[in-house]
Amino acid sequence: MQNTPVSSLVGEEYEVEVGPVAHGGHCIARTEEGRVLFVRHALPGERVRARVTEGEETSRFLRADAVEILQASKDRIEAPCPFAGPGKCGGCDWQHAKPGAQRRLKAEVIAEQLKRLAGLTPEEAGWDGTVVPAEGDKLPAGEVPQWRTRVQYAVDAEGRAGLRKHRSHDVQVIDHCMIAAQGVSELGIEARSWEGMASIEAIAATGSQDRQVVLTPRPGAQLPIVELDKPVSILRVHERDGSLHRVHGRPFVRERADDRTYRVGNGGFWQVHPKAADTLVRAVMQGLLPRKGETALDLYCGVGLFAGALADRLGDQGAVLGIESGKRAVEDARHNLADFPRVRIEQGKVESVLPRTGITDVDLIVLDPPRAGAGKQTVHHLAALGARRIAYVACDPAALARDLAYFRQGGYRVRTLRAFDLFPMTHHVECVAILEPVK
Repeated sequence: MQNTPVSSLVGEEYEVEVGPVAHGGHCIARTEEGRVLFVRHALPGERVRARVTEGEETSRFLRADAVEILQASKDRIEAPCPFAGPGKCGGCDWQHAKPGAQRRLKAEVIAEQLKRLAGLTPEEAGWDGTVVPAEGDKLPAGEVPQWRTRVQYAVDAEGRAGLRKHRSHDVQVIDHCMIAAQGVSELGIEARSWEGMASIEAIAATGSQDRQVVLTPRPGAQLPIVELDKPVSILRVHERDGSLHRVHGRPFVRERADDRTYRVGNGGFWQVHPKAADTLVRAVMQGLLPRKGETALDLYCGVGLFAGALADRLGDQGAVLGIESGKRAVEDARHNLADFPRVRIEQGKVESVLPRTGITDVDLIVLDPPRAGAGKQTVHHLAALGARRIAYVACDPAALARDLAYFRQGGYRVRTLRAFDLFPMTHHVECVAILEPVK
């Protein structure tokens, strides 16, 4: 029996009315034939000409770009960045929307995910329905906050630095990233040639002048002599095993949050927005209200941000256990929290380490899982520990909503939820949910 060839629809154009925003930086539209389009560079209520970028005759949905705006939303502005738009840089999703409209779109996504995956209304989640900008980010339309303290540049075949196009390995060469923090921009990455390199990560620490560049060479390429516009430490990714090696300067940067300094080594994880660490610590501590002498868990603890904040507030009789899978992050966390004798950091995956600890009860829990969330097994284990309050820090509203449903099965309800716009111009949003046992 001969297989019928599947016909690609890439390049096809449809005139459509744009419907609601969806999770992922696009809006939903339907063609006259009933095909579902996920349309980028559009806004709800607009009429646009959409060109298909991915999809076939048999696809459940098609991906498309709005290549012509036939009827514009009142929330539309001209994108301030020349590299934003159909077929260009994939880093920003909402350059074409007013800042207030971006936050409303994110709020709509959170509300939709809560309802669909957790069965919660904003009122039931203790959420006022708003997404709050970070301090200093409330700017007029057309101005862009310079917030990104870590930028991953891709390098094209000619050695030019740029950013990846949306859902593509293709490189959009740029001369400046508008959302990059000043400490990144002043390195001048885009102005020089990076022949032989696959990617360059530039890091500008918050609260110190530390700057770091992590180079990933192409197979067999020689490392270039790096001369940038500011003093900087250099690390390289080893092509054989992906390990990091110091080339020049310190192997870490010093970050500052909650009146403490944190060492973050080898390009390890730290919140990207300069105000994010303090914003999230404040939200978590206000939600948990730690008491002297309590015990706490900090799961997916990274370099110890929340563990340090907890230890500081629990006092000499309190105790904190942090669990983190990354070896270098664990070393940093132990270094960062060495002045707290009642803080212990264990290395390994939370789902593996937590059962081995033998802990059967705890007063407080903080979890800041990766984008996929904590998952059913881990959530049910945490619910069984009987904590009086749990703080869940989430960078993905879908994963948060799924895990909140699992917590409800385990006897916990959401007390409050707060949302913060710590990734302006993108579809990403950070949430802090505070949970407590159902009475």
